Amino acid sequence: MEAQAAFLSDGRLHLHHGPIDLIVDATGPGRQAGLRRGVERFETVLTELVAELDTLRLPVGQSRVLLGRVACAMHRAAAAHGTVFVTPMAGVAGAVADEILRAICAGTGLHTVHVNNGGDVAFHLTEAHSLTAAIAAGPAPRIRLSANSPVRGMATSGWRGRSHSMGIADSVTVLARTAVQADVAATLIANAVDLPGHRAVTRVPANSLSPDSDLRARLVTVDVGRLTAEETWRALDRGVAFAQGCLARNLIDAAFLCLNGAYRAMGAPELMKYDRKDPIDA
Repeated sequence: MEAQAAFLSDGRLHLHHGPIDLIVDATGPGRQAGLRRGVERFETVLTELVAELDTLRLPVGQSRVLLGRVACAMHRAAAAHGTVFVTPMAGVAGAVADEILRAICAGTGLHTVHVNNGGDVAFHLTEAHSLTAAIAAGPAPRIRLSANSPVRGMATSGWRGRSHSMGIADSVTVLARTAVQADVAATLIANAVDLPGHRAVTRVPANSLSPDSDLRARLVTVDVGRLTAEETWRALDRGVAFAQGCLARNLIDAAFLCLNGAYRAMGAPELMKYDRKDPIDA
């Protein structure tokens, strides 16, 4: 199947090719030309990734030389986290969003652009313009991102999401300089929110769910039962510790962690007011 592009009834652009499904929009006099550039670039993105898929599924420490722009961005974002287990595939959705954004923004006359790849978003803002982003879970706060902010990417991960997670976070939303950085970090922070060996957590090998999973036989979460308040906070504290390391190394700008009715936020002042300590105590 070839890449498909169509405008939705509300004027947004829908790009679809295999597993990639993007919703794109832009404002400004350069909108039409920018969206055309996005469509043109999208035509070959999946083909390029498939050509290097075997390498992209390897842990970063075992990866061979990558050639494609998107593949290289995925590898750089994953490798930035050091020795923790991660493959470049942890950043695929964000990297694709970043690449289409780059193509759209190659011209002039654009005020705002956003490329949403299943909830992982890359965006562009010019002076005097802003975007409002909604957090995926919890009390659903909305944060306003201005052109003065360095944040240009947002991603969410968790065991309830579309990708497999080795942790138990309901969701982890990350803001970062790029969508691929946010994507990888959200995956790893969500993995870190955990209670290893807890009887209420059901896990299965990733390749029993998806035979070609980059996680192979590593255990991923398929169900989380009742947790006490103390257990909830203990799991969140593990994720917070990992997120703090990401903040200290400038890999992310903010993180919002959710589990069992409890929420932790760190980084951007816009998020800190939602740091609620009220887990559901079953």
